[in-house]
Amino acid sequence: MTTRWQGWREATERALYGPDGFFRRPEGPAGHFTTSVHASPRYAAAVTELLDRVDKALGCPGEVALVDIGAGRGELLHGVLECVPAKLAGRLTLYAVERAGRPDGVDPRIQWCSGPPRGVTGLLFANEWLDNVPVEVAETDGHGTPRYVLVRAEDGAERLGDPVAGADAAWLDRWWPIAGAPGTRAEIGRPRDAAWAEAVGSLARGLAVAVDYAHERDTRPPFGTLTGFRAGREVDPVPDGSCDLTSHVALDACAAASGGTQELLLSQRSALRALGVGGRRPPLALASTDPVGYVRALAAATQDAELTAPGGLGDFRWLVRPVGIPAEAVFTAGTPS
Repeated sequence: MTTRWQGWREATERALYGPDGFFRRPEGPAGHFTTSVHASPRYAAAVTELLDRVDKALGCPGEVALVDIGAGRGELLHGVLECVPAKLAGRLTLYAVERAGRPDGVDPRIQWCSGPPRGVTGLLFANEWLDNVPVEVAETDGHGTPRYVLVRAEDGAERLGDPVAGADAAWLDRWWPIAGAPGTRAEIGRPRDAAWAEAVGSLARGLAVAVDYAHERDTRPPFGTLTGFRAGREVDPVPDGSCDLTSHVALDACAAASGGTQELLLSQRSALRALGVGGRRPPLALASTDPVGYVRALAAATQDAELTAPGGLGDFRWLVRPVGIPAEAVFTAGTPS
């Protein structure tokens, strides 16, 4: 803990990942908020389907990797192990990328690492990772000049600091222009661009996917999106280690940073539907011919509906980046955005 004024990037880094940081708490992220991974095993099933498609597009190599960035306590990888087909299981290497140490109870088949492995072939999947990559916050002063927002860790009080300059100013001009409009705010996503480009660069061949709440240049929120979460509730973003600190991601900027030409930007609703998570209720006639099957299908449809609901988890955006394979091998050209 420090009482000095500091930029939001430094304060968030310490609050989330420092020795006593939020993500090092024993209960893990699932103790405070629910992601798609925690909401339903159908999400892991969809990722497994995506992995299978990537494997086929790669020509079913001798070994295929699934790299989970921001793995929490390994929940997604455990879910994949529950449903991965036998044809893949024997060739699959699982990597959990997480800055917190390996927790007890993680399946021994999962390799735990602090950064993405280099040169692997397969699927890299980052669910709600980029929103926790610390960034600076900017606010335009009364004269129309964007300035860094400084924060005090113990109570979240803020004040304006120096004018935004250099590469940060260039990023704002290109991706989130706020100059001239006093009181408007932006999260400077340059560190997220770099983190995503590095993650994509770790793949020799395969597919990289980032899933997050996001916005695009023409629809940036005028006052930013920085907020906190604790015990299932949204709270003020105080960087004292007591809560999650998160802000939505400029995924269009991340896409440009990775240097590809085949990126897809999809809603979670359309991405999951393309992977077989549709939410369609089973026919009522099934209840009389196969009651057990009907109950199972109804439960699956209910879970699918939660994962794809507008105004909820369905509003997540998927940034899909193929590396050495055609994008249409995993998502058809007709997949809606």
